[in-house]
Amino acid sequence: MVSVIIAILLFSILIITHELGHFLFAKRAGIGVTEFSVGMGPRLASFVRGETRYSLKAIPFGGSCAMIGEDEDSDADNAFNKKSVWARILVVVGGPMFNILTAFILSLVLIALSGTNPPIVYRVYEGYGAEQAGLQTGDKILSVNGKHVSIGRDLPLLLFSHPLEGDSVTVEFLRDGNKQTVSYDPNQEAFRLGISYYADASEAVLSDLTEGSPAAEAGLRAGDVITAINGTEIHTGEEIAAFFQANPLDGSPISVSFLRNGEEQETSIVPAMVHEKSLGFEASYYREKAGFAGVIGGAFQETGYWLRYTFMSLRMLLTGGASVKDMSGPVGIVSSISKSVQSSAQTGILDIILNLLGYAILLSANLGVLNLLPIPALDGGRLLFLLVEAVRRKPLPPEKEGLVHTIGFVLLMALMVIVLFNDIVRLLGLG
Repeated sequence: MVSVIIAILLFSILIITHELGHFLFAKRAGIGVTEFSVGMGPRLASFVRGETRYSLKAIPFGGSCAMIGEDEDSDADNAFNKKSVWARILVVVGGPMFNILTAFILSLVLIALSGTNPPIVYRVYEGYGAEQAGLQTGDKILSVNGKHVSIGRDLPLLLFSHPLEGDSVTVEFLRDGNKQTVSYDPNQEAFRLGISYYADASEAVLSDLTEGSPAAEAGLRAGDVITAINGTEIHTGEEIAAFFQANPLDGSPISVSFLRNGEEQETSIVPAMVHEKSLGFEASYYREKAGFAGVIGGAFQETGYWLRYTFMSLRMLLTGGASVKDMSGPVGIVSSISKSVQSSAQTGILDIILNLLGYAILLSANLGVLNLLPIPALDGGRLLFLLVEAVRRKPLPPEKEGLVHTIGFVLLMALMVIVLFNDIVRLLGLG
């Protein structure tokens, strides 16, 4: 229950931050704000200062910043519709920009606590092409197939958006200050279970399973928390990786204990031999402490990573690489954060903080980007109309803009209902 409350508070704070951006830019532009609220629904408490009522509402999700003349014309001098188009643009952009600024500030804290994430090779797999090509631990990866790598986690992101193809992969790296380039065959045969997990987080939660894989056939699901493998206790994703490094899969059945909805379960999995394309090394989750300048630079890189992650996810939705079923709404997000808090509690308060920071940065970057998209009923939709007004030097007819936003709002609500349904199905373990 405590973890759920923490998750709800985190989610709400990020939305309030968004509304705070609108509020501060509105005040700076001299626009009247009738109410700034934390939460939704009926008021629990409120007070009035100046022209603004500050309210705490019953439902702990979101918030609002109600401005004079925002949704309808007003003759008041301090109305939103009476201000210059560029002042209104700044007010609209203020919310998303505050989300991105929040992501950067939280990244500063994360990097200061956990270190930067340079793409340093910390494991080269025996017998793989990377080993035969001469890659070594300590090498710093600069690019893969010409695609630049900024931080370690760019590697799985890059491979997800640009899968390895053919019989050759080209890797550029830095060793002892010298740039070097190698090419090798990424094709490999190996035993696999078909599971994915967060190796960089202090948790042993399965993030995904390959459809039809041995793990899926054995009954494991995304969200299950691994507690033991062949009798060896497992507490974190890193311990899963360490176990399989010390005990490579050879086709023999393995016993996996896991938690699902608080209930301990056990299953046996027979690894399958698969043909795969692999870089043959690990450089995704290396961390190293940094000084002041390194923390600043690392925060920019961390924020940039999550912005790239968000744009890649959107591109996959538009191109069919992902579907609405893969999306999560407030219920799914709160559930995911809650599970992460519960898992991290096994290893201490610092790990809980680091995981919450990671989620907060991801969500804040997402909110910033999504609200800038030119979708009616979102900030980006209003921004698009304002930009058209700036070019035309006169606003579009209010009734036409209102109709577009109304249609957009209805479609957005329909999407939210579908996403909520998917969240509940996943939460109940029905899909």
